[in-house]
Amino acid sequence: MRVDVVSIFPEYFAPLDLSLIGRARENGTLRLAVHDLRSWTHDVHRTVDDTPYGGGPGMVMRPEPWGEALDALAPDELSPDGHTLPRLLVPSPAGVRFTQAMAHELAAESHLLFACGRYEGIDQRVLEHAATRMRVTEVSLGDYVLFGGEVAVLVILEAVTRLLPGVLGNAGSLDEESHAHGLLEAPMYTKPATWRGHEVPEVLRSGDHGRIARWRRDEALTRTAARRPDMIAALPPESLDKRDVAALDRAGFQLPPGDVAK
Repeated sequence: MRVDVVSIFPEYFAPLDLSLIGRARENGTLRLAVHDLRSWTHDVHRTVDDTPYGGGPGMVMRPEPWGEALDALAPDELSPDGHTLPRLLVPSPAGVRFTQAMAHELAAESHLLFACGRYEGIDQRVLEHAATRMRVTEVSLGDYVLFGGEVAVLVILEAVTRLLPGVLGNAGSLDEESHAHGLLEAPMYTKPATWRGHEVPEVLRSGDHGRIARWRRDEALTRTAARRPDMIAALPPESLDKRDVAALDRAGFQLPPGDVAK
């Protein structure tokens, strides 16, 4: 996968040289380049912002440097290898919510281009013009506001990169984690069996894989019902069996009328 990131703080992305993302860059699984937006300015002060039309506090990022940056990184002409235009992602508190499902969607792309806004954001005309020649998605991590888009890009890139083939040593890890099947992950334990008076649950030491699977399923249901009842409510009724319903009953979660288990 090719990824280009445009920011006025390119040094923000130094962590992308570390850990599994760094390894993915080294082996070519992730071809990542970070670009300084000010490279596309032409005045002595390398200006990227100005006051907003209509008044109000803060500054807005000017369209000229962003337009030139996108022209350079996503030219209309196909590259010699037939490379198509990227998908442009713009972190914004006004964007659609980033989810694990979107991470999977983005992991299937061949080229992502991130535009990191600052201040009050990027002049809307930049996004409107970009949308005439490539797919544009404004994306939000949640219902809060950050200083800029850099932190959001780090989060999105980590979520997406770990889904690329070969990045995780054990691809099976993706099947057991939170959000993989609409639930939060069950609690995890390792050695020693006793630590400061706390015991690892007996079932996990039993060697009975059927009991272990059932325990983990029940714990995932209980944890999700307590912390994210909206996720339980969104589960297809046919995905729940009688033992699932019993676990939810024990957790005090009542399924809506008409949700019949198998």
